[in-house]
Amino acid sequence: MSSLVTVFTRHAVGCKYEGNEFARRCDCRKHLRWTSGGKQHRKAAGTRSWAEAEKVKRSIEDQLDGRASEHKDAPKDLGECIEVFIKDKRVQGLTKDGIGKYTRELARLKDFCKHQGVYTAQGITRELLTHFSATWERRYPSSYTRSKLRERYRGFFRYCFEAQWMERVPVMPKIKLDNLPTQPLTSKEFDKLLAAIPVAHASPQAAARRSNTRALFLLMRWSGLAIRDALTLRKKGLKHDLGGYRVTTKRQKTGTDVSVPVPDFVAAELLALDTENPAYFFWSGNGDPANFATKMQVRCIAPVFKAAGLYDDGHMVSHRLRDTFAVHLLEHGTPLEEVSKALGHESIRTTEKHYAKWVKGRQDRLDTFVKAAW
Repeated sequence: MSSLVTVFTRHAVGCKYEGNEFARRCDCRKHLRWTSGGKQHRKAAGTRSWAEAEKVKRSIEDQLDGRASEHKDAPKDLGECIEVFIKDKRVQGLTKDGIGKYTRELARLKDFCKHQGVYTAQGITRELLTHFSATWERRYPSSYTRSKLRERYRGFFRYCFEAQWMERVPVMPKIKLDNLPTQPLTSKEFDKLLAAIPVAHASPQAAARRSNTRALFLLMRWSGLAIRDALTLRKKGLKHDLGGYRVTTKRQKTGTDVSVPVPDFVAAELLALDTENPAYFFWSGNGDPANFATKMQVRCIAPVFKAAGLYDDGHMVSHRLRDTFAVHLLEHGTPLEEVSKALGHESIRTTEKHYAKWVKGRQDRLDTFVKAAW
């Protein structure tokens, strides 16, 4: 006797077919039930399509009856794919910030797919992703940001492929970087930047903003901290020993520990700040650090770069301070491995990708080979 598996629908609240579990036309989730060994079993079909649920039904019936299944599993619901992917990232130890980015961006993908009538990972096509990518420019003007976004989506699709939820990794449109990479500041440009602080924040009521901005610029220039790590630096993260002052913290983006010595004059600027929260140099301790960093970029940092006549065509200008720290070390012969550690990069490949051309030893060796070829 053949086993019998039944497809039925669990309707969402407000569905016009609510009350009819065999309704096929709605987008509510499909489920399966059957009896085996005297017990009733239930299972989510992993799809909103009745036709796809029927494929899963036949596959289960084949297994129950001991037949080799000729039917592939139904495409997995996109929302469930995202949930498992996010859980995998948490298991890997990805930072809260990284988890937040994936959660937010994959939710946008899911919402876009829903409006296109696509509810499964297997239903995502190259054409759909072309239309989806075309919506990014309004939200993300920087091509660099859009290229990073593309990398995150491709990471999700690779996971889906490896989990056999997709037959292949779908092709996404390439993003041409129309902005030059951020460049380090010269000594004259950095001095010009500091001199522009009282120009950009000239109001008598902006005294605290002037001192905070100056201390922040000096900290980032001489420690290499990224903007969010610098703004959320705890006071106990500035330590003094026989060797002088040292900044120790953990990168919010990667969770990597960072420990870098800083000049005494940088420490003096930080210690002189009139802080709102006794635990931090800049942050109040309330709200989302990412939002605070964005607000500081707009209100305090960007106006100073503008007043100094220093621009980056859409890139985050504050990153030029971090670049200045890294390039200064490399030009003075510091090995790339040590610079990578100082920057808090998870992999030296990241450091090499952005700063290889500044490595003094490599350029010197290249010059030697070129001249020898003469």
